[in-house]
Amino acid sequence: MNKYFPHIGRFVLLILFQVLILNKIYLFNMINPFVYVMFLIMLPFETPGWILLIIGFFTGLTIDIFSDTLGMHAAASVLMCFSRPIVQRYVLPREQDYVQPSLNDLGLYRFVSFAGILVLIHHFSLFYIEIFRFQGFFYTMVRVLASSVFSIGLILLILTLINISKDRKR
Repeated sequence: MNKYFPHIGRFVLLILFQVLILNKIYLFNMINPFVYVMFLIMLPFETPGWILLIIGFFTGLTIDIFSDTLGMHAAASVLMCFSRPIVQRYVLPREQDYVQPSLNDLGLYRFVSFAGILVLIHHFSLFYIEIFRFQGFFYTMVRVLASSVFSIGLILLILTLINISKDRKR
């Protein structure tokens, strides 16, 4: 049971951070950071696919409830969780056995590649579900890219701060 506490704590903190702070941020009328996806990215690799989809659905649904977005985050999160094993297969080498996606286990390049592709999938599906048309395709693509870069930057900042605090405790 103790192995689930870090994930539950990460879920609660990231959802609160997203709902109370990040949902109020809209930079340059273009950038919406969505850092709650870090919870889904950081789940252990041995998590079965069906559980991953259920967790993704309820994580997105939680954001939808607080954001009044009618299932858009749930759909984008489920698509991201569905794509996660495929991205893992192509981004991470098979000869190494990874336990959990983290900066320490994967290294910066592999983590950014893995998380970046998943965040792009999430943001692409979320923003195009939001507008639900191809009018303004290029503007929406710029929003996807800018928000993805900003979200990955925030995720890396959070992980770096966590690693610094862990080093200070030792």
